[in-house]
Amino acid sequence: MEAARRQPSRRTVLAAGAGALTVLTSGGAAFAAPAGREEVLRELRALEREHDARLGVFARDTGSGRTILYRADETFPMCSVFKTVAVAAVLRDLDRDGGFLARRIHYTEQDVRASGHAPVTGKAENLAGGLTVGQLCAAAICQSDNCAANLLLRELGGPRAVTRFCRSTGDRVTRLDRWEPELNSAEPDRLTDTTSPRAVGRTYERLVLGDALAPHDRGLLRDWLLANTTSTERFRAGLPADWALADKTGGGRYGTNNDVGVTWPPGGAPIVMAVLTTKPQPDAAPDNPLVRKSAALLAAALG
Repeated sequence: MEAARRQPSRRTVLAAGAGALTVLTSGGAAFAAPAGREEVLRELRALEREHDARLGVFARDTGSGRTILYRADETFPMCSVFKTVAVAAVLRDLDRDGGFLARRIHYTEQDVRASGHAPVTGKAENLAGGLTVGQLCAAAICQSDNCAANLLLRELGGPRAVTRFCRSTGDRVTRLDRWEPELNSAEPDRLTDTTSPRAVGRTYERLVLGDALAPHDRGLLRDWLLANTTSTERFRAGLPADWALADKTGGGRYGTNNDVGVTWPPGGAPIVMAVLTTKPQPDAAPDNPLVRKSAALLAAALG
């Protein structure tokens, strides 16, 4: 369980601004930075070489508009970062007055076994009594419970409901095609179950800071992301301890290791970050230090 983190006040969270983007380009990657920040691009390239990985980055200071982009429009396996979008779709499209979130869902041991990772839904008492939709939302985001995510996808009508939701918010790239855990196969040439750093970063920005959700639903989603327990060795380890963090991780084969979210520096505007990584070897282990080091670079550049 991750140590308790400092959470922003409601006033701080709702006061997020947005600025115009100023982007400089170099060698196919792009970044926006004042004099001296060009080193960020060089350091990201060095991280790729050091970790034998492909690294994609989108980071935006919503106050100044300063933006760092590295392979930001290349597609990467999405893995469990889809769960935030699935929960947002439940909130916007299925829940009208809280009644749907209170609905109790019963499921089977086979549902749990088929999903792979089920730290909440796999508990005997939850299997016996079922969980409410709201509890499934919390389990999917805070503990990345695959069975909870599959049950939410079932209520939405299947994985492609996530794709439709993304399109409705202006995201033309992110797509979900399969269920957990198959969606994590992460083959380098696969088109399905993918996103890009820019696309997923902007989608999270719309969901957490924008108007893609009604205020009450946005608050619920943000609180679940703030309570996430899975990024202890990723964004949380790379960011200063006093920065609040609302994020979601994901991982799969080929060393795929992702983290996407919003962080609040003390006294500063929110910063949106998406770091997506993958490796050439099918059985490569997830590389938490690569994500951690990337987050630290972004924090130093934009904080």
